[in-house]
Amino acid sequence: MTAAAEGPGTERADERWDAVVVGGGVAGLVAARELVRGGLRPLVVEGRDAVGGAVRGHVVAGLELDAGAESFATRGGTVAAYLAELGIADRVVAPSGLGSWVHLPSGDGPLPQTGLLGIPSQPWAPDVRRTLGVLGAARAALDLVLPARVGAGATTLGALVRARMGARVVDRLVRPVVGGVHAAEPDELAVDAVAPGLPGALETSRSLARAVRSLRAAAPAGSAVQGLDGGVHVLVDTLAAQVTQGGGTIRTRTRATGARPADDEPGTVVVTLGDGSSVRTGRLVVAGPQVELLTHVLDLGDVALDEGADVRLVTLVLDAPALDAAPRGTGVLVAREADDVRAKALTHATAKWPWLAGRAPAGRHVVRLSYGRADESDPAEGAGRAAGRAGLGDTDALVAQALVDASVLLGVPVRDEQVVASAVVRWTQALPRPSARHREAVAAVRAALDAPRTDGARVVACGAWLAGNGLASVIPDAVAAGRRALGSLPH
Repeated sequence: MTAAAEGPGTERADERWDAVVVGGGVAGLVAARELVRGGLRPLVVEGRDAVGGAVRGHVVAGLELDAGAESFATRGGTVAAYLAELGIADRVVAPSGLGSWVHLPSGDGPLPQTGLLGIPSQPWAPDVRRTLGVLGAARAALDLVLPARVGAGATTLGALVRARMGARVVDRLVRPVVGGVHAAEPDELAVDAVAPGLPGALETSRSLARAVRSLRAAAPAGSAVQGLDGGVHVLVDTLAAQVTQGGGTIRTRTRATGARPADDEPGTVVVTLGDGSSVRTGRLVVAGPQVELLTHVLDLGDVALDEGADVRLVTLVLDAPALDAAPRGTGVLVAREADDVRAKALTHATAKWPWLAGRAPAGRHVVRLSYGRADESDPAEGAGRAAGRAGLGDTDALVAQALVDASVLLGVPVRDEQVVASAVVRWTQALPRPSARHREAVAAVRAALDAPRTDGARVVACGAWLAGNGLASVIPDAVAAGRRALGSLPH
């Protein structure tokens, strides 16, 4: 939403705002919207050239596409209700019913269409048997008759699924899915952090499969995810417009570098910006993983966040009529053990979203490949080695690697001359891993935020780094943060 934004160099020292929001991702915009609805005039500062964070959009080959998240979880109807509040409920769409696949060393197979994070709700379904094999599906089906105490003490997703359904479900279904969603391993992820509601449903259902079935049945439209006609970045455009129309100001290419209590004015926080200027406010919202901004305004101590993976998304717009048949449905997730590709996932966007297929010319397809796992320092490293010797940059290397990987994953040759356009987007800290270490850090931050203040300033924080990945987690947490900054909720 750069049209509503001001560039750097417009700030003045000691300029005063009703509130300052650091970070123009979805969390920051949601919090800012709450502030303007409360009658305040907030300043939103964003270091990038556009707002939206991991939900921003971009244009590739004339098509407006999502540069980051392209769907949202339907659990609880939280996101849908918020979209209705924004006035864009009529743009909510479901993905096509083609289903997705998993790429394994033993071959490709479909993911369970009625699963949750790869956990099948029908262990003996034909698509599950195809991917797990008869023995693997039979072991998974034991979950239906195992005593409820089996897996009761498991704290991680991997341990729970392994106890209830066996290792093959973890390796062939759950690991590829959580690798694509969270860029992490199932044994690193707390169950309640990545699958809210699952522990309670398991206790009631006394079976993991039945628990998944009950959660899926409660999902709107029977789908675990939905999107927006035009792309999820429509949410960002709508939020930014409502913030600026309500009296807020958004400044891109403007990074906050420090924050401290004002020595000469109790109840005021001074925020230093990258150009050396500063602003004053009685309400500070930190809407990103910038703990260093909080250390001087909170009694925080040493806090080490898990920064998550360095992820790169490669979008290819292809003239490839052979893909009209959607050979791998809406896309492919890659098992960690599969060493014939470097991508961790591929989304066939024109097969997944009918709205996008309707806007692309006949025979033209959009596919997007994701690179980078939590334990990889540079997702382009392997792809770049050979290309580097040829004098290509990282972007060229990744596009070249993406063509190779897309051919393998789609089962259809994709050639360089079919590429109409491509784009590479890098995300850092966009996928914080909900590991034990990260959860401890988040608990420490929240405790410091909740501690009573004596100076009268209001300091709050929000974002995926605190709330967890996904709009269903980020939006309600950011709404609450905005209201706490207003004073309409207890601090």
